[in-house]
Amino acid sequence: MKKLNRTLTLPAIIAISIGGMLGSGIFVLPGIAAAKTGSSIWLAYLIAAILIVPAVLSKSELATAIPKSGGAYVYIERAFGPLFGTISGIGLWLSLLLKSSFALVGLGSYFVIASGVTSIPIEYFSIMFLILIVILNIMGVKKVGNIQIIIVIISLFGLLSLLFVGIPKISSEKLNLFLSNGEYGLISTIALVYMSYAGVSKIAAIAGETKNPSKDLPRAMLLSLLIITIIYISISYLLVSNISITYLSNDYKPLHSLANNLGGELFAYIISIIAVITLVSMANSGVLASSRFPFAMSIDKLLPLTLSKLHPRFLTPIYSIILTGFVMGFIVTSLDIIKIVKLASAFKVAMFVSVNFCVIILRETSVQWYKPTYKSPFYPYVQIFGILSGMFLLFFLGLMPFLSLIAIGIIGTIIYYRFGISASRSGVLKRYGQVPALYLFSKKEKNSNLNFINDDAINDMIEASINKDSGVIIPLFGSEVSPSLLIKLGSSLNKNKVIQVLNLIEVPDQTSLDVFDKSTSKSKALQRIVKRTAVELNEVVDFESVVTHRLNETIQALSEKSTIEWLILGWNGRAYNGIFFNNPLGWIVSHINSNFGLFKCSGLQNFENILLAIRPNSPDILKLIKATDKISKGFNTNFNMLHVVNSNITDDEINILRSTADQNLTGTCGELTVIKSDDPIYTVSELTSEFDLLVLGTPRKDNLKSIFFGTGKDKFAVNATCSVLRLTVKNSTTNQ
Repeated sequence: MKKLNRTLTLPAIIAISIGGMLGSGIFVLPGIAAAKTGSSIWLAYLIAAILIVPAVLSKSELATAIPKSGGAYVYIERAFGPLFGTISGIGLWLSLLLKSSFALVGLGSYFVIASGVTSIPIEYFSIMFLILIVILNIMGVKKVGNIQIIIVIISLFGLLSLLFVGIPKISSEKLNLFLSNGEYGLISTIALVYMSYAGVSKIAAIAGETKNPSKDLPRAMLLSLLIITIIYISISYLLVSNISITYLSNDYKPLHSLANNLGGELFAYIISIIAVITLVSMANSGVLASSRFPFAMSIDKLLPLTLSKLHPRFLTPIYSIILTGFVMGFIVTSLDIIKIVKLASAFKVAMFVSVNFCVIILRETSVQWYKPTYKSPFYPYVQIFGILSGMFLLFFLGLMPFLSLIAIGIIGTIIYYRFGISASRSGVLKRYGQVPALYLFSKKEKNSNLNFINDDAINDMIEASINKDSGVIIPLFGSEVSPSLLIKLGSSLNKNKVIQVLNLIEVPDQTSLDVFDKSTSKSKALQRIVKRTAVELNEVVDFESVVTHRLNETIQALSEKSTIEWLILGWNGRAYNGIFFNNPLGWIVSHINSNFGLFKCSGLQNFENILLAIRPNSPDILKLIKATDKISKGFNTNFNMLHVVNSNITDDEINILRSTADQNLTGTCGELTVIKSDDPIYTVSELTSEFDLLVLGTPRKDNLKSIFFGTGKDKFAVNATCSVLRLTVKNSTTNQ
C-alpha cells in the first residue's frame, strides 16, 4: 500500500492548528455564548482553555509515541482495543465534522455580507465552499499547509486591527451584566465554548504526514493554544464591552457587528472578508483532520477497505475525504446551529477524557513499545484533572448530547461487529487490565482468566526460539542495567543446564511480525555481551531475538516449559497491580508458573557480601535459603540471613528463632543476624550499605488498600542502597 508523504513542517503545523481554532470559536460563537452568561464570556473562554490543557499535554505525549495519521482514534484503539477504538473513531470524526459544519454555517452568514447577495439561502454558499474545500484536500496536504499559513496571517492581522481600534472605545457600562444566568450559565458556557479549542489537538491526526513529529507536534500544540487563548479572551472582552448582550444573542456574525460599531461599514466589510477566509481555513482543517479517522480505521479493518485507498497522483485518502464532505453537507442543511455546537462540544469533551485515560493506561502498564519522546509534566495529576473536569462539563451540556454519545456507542458497536470483529489484535487494557477494567472497556472471553497459553502461534515461536535443554531463561526487555549480571545470577542458580537469553521485543498488534527487523544494532550489541559473558563463565548460553505482540503471554508460555527452573528478569523495584490495570511485571508476578527472580541492579558486577532479608511470616524461608546459598556459592562468598524482630521480643523467643534458623542454615554457607527494630524498612535500608546484594522473598498477598491503589514499589527494594534480587519460589526445584 502507498504511504502518506511526510511534508509538514512546524510553521505549517502551527498554522493548521490555529486555523482549526481561529474560526467559528471567535467569528460565530461569541454572540450565542454571551447570551448564556453575559459579559463573563471572556472568563468562560479562559477557563475552557485551562480545562483543555490536560488533553493537549496528553495528546502531545501520545503523538510522539505513536506518530501516525488518525490521532486520538489511534491512541484510544491501541489503549482500549478495537471495539472502543471503533466507537471513539466515529465520535472523533463526528466531533470534527460538527465543528467544521458550524464554521460553514458562519461562513455563509459572513459571505452574504461580503458578497452583498441576499437572495440566495446561506446554506447554498456553505455547500459551495464545502465542495471547494473537498477538492483542495484531495489535491494534497502540502498545498493545504502552505495555504493555511497565509490565511492565518491574514486572520491574525484582522483581529489585531479590531483590538487596535476597539480598545480605546471600551465601555464599562456594557460590562455590568457579568453573570446574566448565574454560575450555572457560566459553567454551561464553558462547556459550550470548549469546542472552540478542539483544533489545537487536530494536528495529531496528521502525525503521519509531519516531518519531525516528536518535536514539532508538542511545540505546535502548546504554542497555538497560547496564541489562540490570548486572542479569544481579548476579542470576546472587546465584543461585550462594545455591543449589548441582547443584540448579540441572535447574531451569527458578531465580529461584523463589532467592526461596524467601531469603524463603520468599510471596516465591517473588510472584517467580513477576513472572516470568510478564516472560516474557509477552519473548515479546510476540519476536512483535512477528520478525513484521517475513517482512513486510519479502514487500515485497521474497522471500516471498509475502500476508505483506506489513496489517490494515485496526490497520495491523499480520496474516498475518506469525499465521505467526510458528504456528511458535513448533510449536517449543514439539516441541523440547528445550537445543536451543532452542543454536539460538537460533547463529542470532543468525551474524546479528550478518553485521551487522558490513554496516557494513564500506557504509562502504568509500561508496555515496551510505548516510548514517547515528550512526556506530559505533573503526571498523573494533570490527566486526572482532565478526566474529572471533562465529566463535569458533560453534565452541563444537557440531555441531548448525552443521548447522542450513547447512540454513537451503539452505532460504533454495530460497525465493529460488522467489520472489525475479525481484527486479530487487542488493546493494552485487555492485555494488562484487571477484571473491573475489562468488563468496563473490553470484551473478555469467558473463563479465560487472562490465560492465553493455548495460543499456537506463541507456543510455536517459543519452540523455535529456545534451546530444549534450557534450565534458566533470561528475558531481556532492553532497559536492563547489566545483562551480563543477570546471566551470572542465572548461572549461579542452575549449573547443569543451558542458559537461554531472549531479547524480547514487543510491538503493537498493528505491526506485522514478519516485516519487523530483529537484527537491530541493539540486538547485535546484546548478542556480543552474551557471548563474552558465556566465555567468562565457561557456560553454554544461547541468544535469540524474539518479536511478539503479547509480551506477557510470551513470558507465561516460557514459564510453562517443564525444563525451565528459573526465569531471571531485570527490574526497577516496581510491580504494579491495581484494581484497573497493571504493568507487564505486575502481570508476570500474578500469572507465571515457574520460579523467577526480579533483579534491580546498583551497578556492581560482582557480589562479595550477600544479605538475605526474611520478610515477616514468609512461608518460603527454607527455599529462599537454598536459592541464596546457590547464588553465594556461585559468586564464591557467604551470606547473612537477617531477621528484623520487634523491640519488645523476649530473649526466649529470640533463642527459639536462632535455633530454628541454625537448623535451616545447616549445610549452607550462611549465618544468622538478628536485629531488634520497630522500623524494618529503615533498618534493612541502612544495613544494605554494607552489602553488595540484598535477596528478598515475595511480599505477602495484596490487602484491600493495595488492590484499589496498587502495590506500587517494593519499599525494601526501592530503599536498598545495593543491588536487589527478589525471588518467588513456586515449585521444589530449588531443593534439587
